[in-house]
Parts: sequence; structure tokens; C-alpha cells
Amino acid sequence: MTSISDLEKMRDKKDINGLIKALDANEDKRIREKAAYILGDMGAKEAVEPLIKMLSDEYWPVRKAAALSLGNIGDKKAVEPLISVLRDDYWHVRETAALALGAIGDKRAVEPIINALNDRCLNVQCEVVDALGNLGDEKAIEPLAGVLKENDYLLKSCAVRSLGKIGDDAAIESLASSLEDESYLVRVNAANALGTIGDKKALSYLKGALEASNGESHEFESALKRAINRIVSK
Repeated sequence: MTSISDLEKMRDKKDINGLIKALDANEDKRIREKAAYILGDMGAKEAVEPLIKMLSDEYWPVRKAAALSLGNIGDKKAVEPLISVLRDDYWHVRETAALALGAIGDKRAVEPIINALNDRCLNVQCEVVDALGNLGDEKAIEPLAGVLKENDYLLKSCAVRSLGKIGDDAAIESLASSLEDESYLVRVNAANALGTIGDKKALSYLKGALEASNGESHEFESALKRAINRIVSK
């Protein structure tokens, strides 16, 4: 049987074949998990197919490790298998699958990840929102705007950041409304997102928010000023 020490030696020697063999079902589950993580850290493209098989492993931490490593490697062969894992029984695995799909950046994942916004786990929802920002597809604008009506401020702050990453002026109205959110973090992220989009239609909203702020929050006002300057200087 392989030991953790053996795996570390394989890492040092860049023994990818040895690490792939350590994914075997006969190995201890923690060995399989560790080997999967190491292969991802090494960016081992030779391990893509074996790691895809590990997405069906009976031990959920192994499935999580495989999903994360496939995202790190970035091979598009993993997209469809990772989409399937968005329905895994364990939220840790679903969360990691969303992260991996966002990292790979293949547009096939857009619709499935939008559907995953309905996940009942907040951790998964936050990762899904981030993934949509990384994918940068305009189809995500309306669903992300819907997230801004949720109660959780962390989820909303992730959503405005993702809208900024997508960078389409169709998000301006939703982001402008978020400048009045009760959470200062949401307001700051909304200001930053509007500055990132850079459309002059946002100027009136930003200037209005700056005037209304009246010294309420230095960080929020700084974000508003940066956004205004960024748009004006274009």
C-alpha cells in the first residue's frame, strides 16, 4: 500500500505515473484524495482521464479533490463530467465543481451553472455566482440581477462583483439599485463594478450616491470617486 510519505516523494520526483496509480480503488481513500490534489497542483494533463473517473469515487472528499484538480489543470475534456457533479449529494463537491467550471471557462457550463443558482446551500450559491462572473457570459446578467433581491449580503456582494466582471451595460440599472443596499460591502462592490463596466450612463447614479452619502462611509465614497474618475477618464 502507498503511504503519504510515498506520495510526497512522487511529488518531488514528478512521478506522475506513480501518482496516477495511487488513484486506484484498492488504495486507502485518503491516499486517493491526496494523490488527486497533488496531480492538480502539478497541472498534470496526463491525469485528466483518471481524475474524471474519480468524480464517481464513493468517498466524497476524493470527488472534491478530483474536481478541484481538474479545474486547476484546465482541460476542457472535464467540462461535461464536472457539469454532472453539480448535482452531487454533497455540497462540498458541488461547490468545488462550480469553482472548477469557472476556472476552465468553457461556455458549455453557463446554463448548467445558472441552473445551480437554485442550489439550497449558500456556499454553493456563492461559488456559482463567482463562476458566472468568471465565465463572463451575458446570459448570466438577468439571473445575477435576481440574486441581488436575496437577503444574504455576502451572496449579493458576490453577485455585483460578477456583474462587473461580465462588463455589460445591461447590468447598470441593477448595480445602480445596489448602491443603496443596506450592506456597505454590497454598495462598495456595486460602485467598483460600475467603474469596471465604465459606461457613462452610470455617472449620474454614482454622483447621486456620492452626494447622498454625505460622509457616511469613507470606503464607499472612495469607491464611488474611483468609479467616477475611471469612467470620466476613458
